Amino acid sequence: MKYFIDSSAWIEYFNGSLAGEKVNEIMLNEENEIFILTINIGEVTSFLKREDKNIETAYESMIKKSKIFEITPRISKEAGILHAEKRKNKSTISLADTLIICAAKSIDAKIITKDPHFKDIKEVILL
Repeated sequence: MKYFIDSSAWIEYFNGSLAGEKVNEIMLNEENEIFILTINIGEVTSFLKREDKNIETAYESMIKKSKIFEITPRISKEAGILHAEKRKNKSTISLADTLIICAAKSIDAKIITKDPHFKDIKEVILL
């Protein structure tokens, strides 16, 4: 199975929470392919820096445990349209969130997240 690990799920993983243990189980299954967007690396790094945690160890772990998914212009366009549609309904969903949604759809992957913005997305496994 293919999975995108969202920033909130990576943070749970690095914090060693119960939700993080679920992320770890998914990553340990060798049949699974794990993907990450470069923007998620930035989001996780920002969070960890604000919490005064070890950024380098986390960065190396994200790079080692996942494949970097390159966003295409088509995916960017689709994410922009989805973002505009969600914002019309007063959602505070970020462009990074819609990028991961469209990236996951493009390769038929699931998204692992704790972010409630994803609750109505069928590709999501909410922690």
